Parts: sequence; C-alpha cells; structure tokens
Amino acid sequence: MARAGLVRRESVETEMHKSEDKIKTFVYTKKRGYDVTRNPALNKGMAFSLEERLQLGIHGLLPPCFISQDVQLQRVLKNYDMKRDDLDRYVFLMGLQDRNEKLFYRVLSSDIDRFMPIIYTPIVGLACQQYGLIFRRPRGLFISIHDRGHISTLLQNWPEKDVRAVCVTDGERILGLGDLGCCGMGIPVGKLALYTACGGVPPHQCLPIMLDVGTDNEALLKDPLYIGLRHKRVRGQAYDDLLDEFMKAVSDRYGMDCLIQFEDFANVNAFRLLSKYRNKYCTFNDDIQGTAAVAVAGLLAALRVTKSKMCDHTIVFQGAGEAAMGIAELVAMAMEKEGLAKEECLKKIWMVDSKGLVVKGRDQLTHEKERFAHQHPQMKKLEDVVRDLKPTAIIGVAAVAGAFTQQIITDMASFNERPIIFALSNPTSKAECTAEQCYTLTGGRGIFASGSPFDPVTLSDGRTFFPGQGNNAYIFPGVGLAVTACAIRHITEEIFLTAAEALARLVTEKDLAEGRLYPPLSSIRDVSLTLAAKIMEYAYEHNMATLRPEPSDKEAYLHSLTYSTDYDEFSVDSYRWPEDSMTVQTCKL
Repeated sequence: MARAGLVRRESVETEMHKSEDKIKTFVYTKKRGYDVTRNPALNKGMAFSLEERLQLGIHGLLPPCFISQDVQLQRVLKNYDMKRDDLDRYVFLMGLQDRNEKLFYRVLSSDIDRFMPIIYTPIVGLACQQYGLIFRRPRGLFISIHDRGHISTLLQNWPEKDVRAVCVTDGERILGLGDLGCCGMGIPVGKLALYTACGGVPPHQCLPIMLDVGTDNEALLKDPLYIGLRHKRVRGQAYDDLLDEFMKAVSDRYGMDCLIQFEDFANVNAFRLLSKYRNKYCTFNDDIQGTAAVAVAGLLAALRVTKSKMCDHTIVFQGAGEAAMGIAELVAMAMEKEGLAKEECLKKIWMVDSKGLVVKGRDQLTHEKERFAHQHPQMKKLEDVVRDLKPTAIIGVAAVAGAFTQQIITDMASFNERPIIFALSNPTSKAECTAEQCYTLTGGRGIFASGSPFDPVTLSDGRTFFPGQGNNAYIFPGVGLAVTACAIRHITEEIFLTAAEALARLVTEKDLAEGRLYPPLSSIRDVSLTLAAKIMEYAYEHNMATLRPEPSDKEAYLHSLTYSTDYDEFSVDSYRWPEDSMTVQTCKL
C-alpha cells in the first residue's frame, strides 16, 4: 500500500503517515528498546500493543499488561491525590512530563481548572523558590553569560529542529518573588506547557530558555543546592551583547518568524528590550503585553456590567512597573478607539508607585512614568489618592499584599455604584486584596478580578460569586498559536487589543451575573482557538501574515495544526515487491 509521508520530528527520527483507507496516524521510528520507553515523546508505557512491543524491541521491558490511556489517566489521578502538598504535586506532574508527554497533556486537559494552578501560578512560584531542591532532570536550554560568542553552537545541541516558539527569562523578576536567578527556569517551562495544553501548540515546537547572567539574591549565592552561576548579575554592555547575540542566533537557527516571548525580566531591562527588538524580530513581553490584554479584556467585560464606555472611566494603578505600563497603554488605545483624543486618554490614567502618586515635577521619573505623570499635588498614600481622585477602577500590579485596605475598598464602594477592583498581583500571597474582602466590603457590588485563583464567595444574603481570574493563559497561548500558524513577523499592540476584544466577547451574560469577567478556564482550549482565528483575520487584513496562500477556513486550519493527546500507533513500514519482480530477482542454485 502506498503511503505519502511527511517528516515531522528529526530528533526522534519519526515519520508521520496516514493510511489511504482510513484516517489513522502511524509513527515510524528507528529507535529501539530503552531509547523508545525513555523518550517522553515516544513512550506510551503499558499502552504499547504486543505487536508494537515486538517491533520496537521493548517486549519484556514492560509488564505483560496492556492498558488504555484512560486507565493510565486514572492511575495518575490516584497517585496525584496521594501527594502531601502542592509542591509534591508539581514535582509529580513534571516527572510525568519527563516520562510520557502525551499522558501529561491528557492529564492537564482532563481538568485544566485543577491543574493549571499547580503547573503555573501560584504553585510554580513556590517551585521556582525550591528549584534547586526539587531539580530532577533539565528541561530546556541553559545559556550563561560565559557562553557569549557560542550561542549558535548551544542551539545546535537542542535536538528539535522545528522550533516555532521560544520562551526566555533571565530570572530577575520571577512573578512577585524577585530575583531567583537560574531557578526561574520553572517559568518558561510552565508557560510553554500551557502553550500546548491551552493553545494546542505541539510541545516539540516549544523551547524554554534560561539566560543565566548571575543573581543578586544573596541567599541563593550561599545555597549549596543553587543550580546557577554563583556571582552577581552581569549588567551593562556585556549583558546587551549577550541578548543581541541570542536574538540573532535564535532567528538564524529557527527563522525570523520564530516567536520569542520574554518573561519575567526586571523593569530596567523589560521595556528597553521590547522597544529594541519588537520591530526587528517576532517578539513580545508577556508581563507587559500579555498582562495588558487580559486586564483590558476584563475591563471590557466589566463595561457591560456598568453600561459605560472605557473613556468614561478614571483608573488608578497601584504599581508603575511592566504590568501597569502595559495595561495603561492598551487602555489608552481602547479609549482612543472610542474616539477620545490621545492626550485626554492619558489624563484618565493615574499611577502610584513606591514613592507615591506619579505627578509632574517629581524627581527621577522614568520615561515610561512621565507619560502618565499629571499636574497634581504629591501624595504618598494610596488611600489618600483614591479618596482624592475618586477613580471608577483600581488595578493592583505591584505585588504589595493587602495594598487595597478596607478603607480603600469601602471608599470605592461609596462613590461608585459598581466599583471595579482588580487585584492582579501573583502569586496569591501577593494579592492586593482577596475576593471575599472585595465582595463583602462592597455588599456584592464590586466587580472583581485577580491574578491568581480565589474560591467562590457566598455572602450572608445567600448570593454566590465566582471571582474572575485575569490569567495571562487566556491570552498568550492564543497569540502564540496565531503568530506561529500564519508566520507573523512582528507583533503589534493592535494584536493584543484584538485578542482582548475577542476574549471579552466570549464572556456570557450568565458569567457576568455570577461575577466572572472571563470564560470558565475549562473552555480555555476553545477560547485560545477563537482568539487565534480572530488574530489571523486581523493579520491577513493588515498584511502582517506571511503564510501564503491565506487559509479560507482559519479555525479548521488551526485545528489541523493542534496537538493531540491521543497515542499514535507504531508500525514497521512493511510491504512486498510484485511477485514477478521477486521471481526475476531471486537467484537460486
């Protein structure tokens, strides 16, 4: 039987073929024995059939039992339930990812609500803090400052050739936890796991990278279990040279349309690197732009509750870093789209940093802060700012736990019928207030969203609210899928506004009535596909996509690219020559 084949994965030497008579995928591999069972991309555990075990040379290396993936899923869930705490659960799931990739993603997709807080925020923060202790097996690529001049060689060591998405960090600002150095590798690993679980991007197309330039965390430098470079952070020209070489090496190796997502860089580097590279490479910063899109999506959904427009609102930010600036810029863009002049948009946005209200004439304002500095007397305390400015929305992104005090929340409720209160800092321990505090102190009138998950809140009158989690995972998997699917070369702010608008439209009236500003996390795979299709439409409409011809049915095209957790079947490429040829070619004495 003739089969048309397409090489998919050079590193595991497989070819994917579809039979002619029925839709079925067979995998051919040259690997045999332990090389199969110890490769997470190939391993199926006891789901290998007897025929597969015989052909692959693994019969006898597995117990004489043949079980389905459904049974394997139940075994994993039972083991998961036996773990003592969330850190043990994180280690357990990462171990599964190292052993059996398809089963790992089947587990995640079986209940993404349950498992996302473990592999991503908030537990990934704890995992990064303990990374030296729980380190088992390296994932991704570690590039150090001492590898300058040789990054292209290091990239050659990565076994996959078809990389479409890179997530990179230097570990200086991990969530709200600060400088964790090389231990921050848990973040890009977790992010890219969500690219697959939520967006369907095949895992072999994803590459997590740590740029280790040292750490200023004294505790880590003294920790014998620390896995990174044991010296202070290298800064200045040497750091910039490393980044320049890295960006060029990745694009040379994987193409100019390889997505490079920056993650958890400190403010001092995040803005300038985004500005430096955004028009030269296919790149974005999730802390600035991803956070902005998910926050603006929440605000757009809240507008349906308040029956107002974005330009009707005055917003105060607790924090003036990457997230605050990203959200503020996208909010201003949304206001401008409604017809308000740019200068007027900026006047409706106020920032409070560690030194107080950001106002004109204050010393040592960065270029980014100056855009949102207004003429106003200096004020030190957030409580005074809120009482004076009477904002309609407050957004916390400074990782200052409890910053939204009882006084602030009650004040917001006193001069707003439906106050908008977003406590977006991660992890949960850094949240500006809890969902319960918001709903209780506002009598259920508060419109709440958080960065990390909170349990449902039932008020004394019996009403139950389900807090919306403004999780970046609603945005970056869909953006990543769209960018890689249609080969967008440069990612503009308009793409993130398009994603925010599409996400807000997916929130139903029932969701809003229950307090949700985002669709249920259980639907996040469909959400990501919808966002990706909308972004593709925008990209082709504005000549940003380089894939030709343009797919007519974009959702169907995206579905064809997405990763399946179903096991492939292994088969020997066996066939016979025509009998007459065999007769002629066979020589006997």
